[in-house]
Amino acid sequence: MPIVWQPSGWRKPTPGLGIAEQLAQAGERVDVPKSRAFVAVKRVGAYIGLKAGDMMLLDTLGAFTQAQDWEEGQRPIVWASNAYLMEQTGFSLSALKRHARRLAEAGVISFQDSPNGKRWGRRDAEGRIVEAYGFDLSPLSARVDEFEELHTDLQAERELCQRLKRQITVARRMIRARIEAAVSNALRGPWTQFTGLFEELLDRLPRRHEASDQLVRLLTWFKELQERVEKAYLKAIEVFQSVENTPETKEQVTKKTQEMNPREVISEPHILITNQLNPVTRNSSESEEVAAVVPNAQPEDQVDRELEEWVAEVRKKRAALDLPTVMQACPEFASWARNMGGFLKDWGDLHRVAGQLRPMIGVSEHAWNVAQERLGKQVATAALALVFEKHCAGEVSSPGGYLRGMVEKAGAGELHLERSFYGRLSGQAA
Repeated sequence: MPIVWQPSGWRKPTPGLGIAEQLAQAGERVDVPKSRAFVAVKRVGAYIGLKAGDMMLLDTLGAFTQAQDWEEGQRPIVWASNAYLMEQTGFSLSALKRHARRLAEAGVISFQDSPNGKRWGRRDAEGRIVEAYGFDLSPLSARVDEFEELHTDLQAERELCQRLKRQITVARRMIRARIEAAVSNALRGPWTQFTGLFEELLDRLPRRHEASDQLVRLLTWFKELQERVEKAYLKAIEVFQSVENTPETKEQVTKKTQEMNPREVISEPHILITNQLNPVTRNSSESEEVAAVVPNAQPEDQVDRELEEWVAEVRKKRAALDLPTVMQACPEFASWARNMGGFLKDWGDLHRVAGQLRPMIGVSEHAWNVAQERLGKQVATAALALVFEKHCAGEVSSPGGYLRGMVEKAGAGELHLERSFYGRLSGQAA
């Protein structure tokens, strides 16, 4: 006998609750063991935005269900009272409601409300639910395959990130070693510029988990810098050796060696493991000696035009928006996007989900199409993510108008999205 349920309409509807009910209807049509459903959601809970308190409430609700509730044609509905749930979890009433709402908005449970808002239910002689109102856990059954696939993707992502981090570490150590060796041995070259670029990259190293595409981008930049540093280092060594073999230089080196204390200990350059490169300073007499050894070398702070252009191009690339930055700066948008689109691999996936989230904040299809046409799909997606986040935070009352204003700013060359996203990241860090 199917469960009797009719929506009362007393609860304020939201797109998230509507999606949860659709998932509950889909979950009723599948047969999924309770253990499989809970293992699947726990493996990806943090990724889809669930907190520890949410998972505790979900575990408590799951304890009320029976094996037959998860069979095809049934719904695992829990009608425990607020007082009992508060006693079991230790939550206040407001906390209990907040966690339940987050579970529903995340599409993990659904609210099966009675006309008067009371929870109750009854079972037949075989223990099957025949009528019930309360918390419906059917969405878990509907999303088991999705959660298991997401877990597989996340595992592969973690392994890829670990490999990328190891490669970044190797490149980082090689760059540091070359720069410090060059400075310690008084080799002339653009070491100041290289050090600045290197420290900028060190500042971008992830403090917490980052997506693989961000790490791929960082690795590319580290390897590109490593190649430039290696090339400059070998060139400086070649110049130094060619000059060192001249009769005049040999005489200077011999004289300098005779003046040295034979008991003096000469240490090899030391590779630091901190994020800061300690500059090696020299007095005027040391600089004169180096200039005498390498008379045709250019001053260290002079960089050729090619290097200047390369540095400018590198900094321009680093200023461009990337997907992880957008998702990290807009956590509310990211949570909704992942709930609707699952594992988002690239900008194409995010653009597709952005189009689905657009109506939720009242942005018209016309405004969205204009934004895509004038900004391009990627920038339009980033702009919509920012508008969505600001609207959820109460910072924007008219999302459609705000998006149109961003399009107008872009036309005037005054739209700087990267500043807005990095500004939000700085605010989160503070």
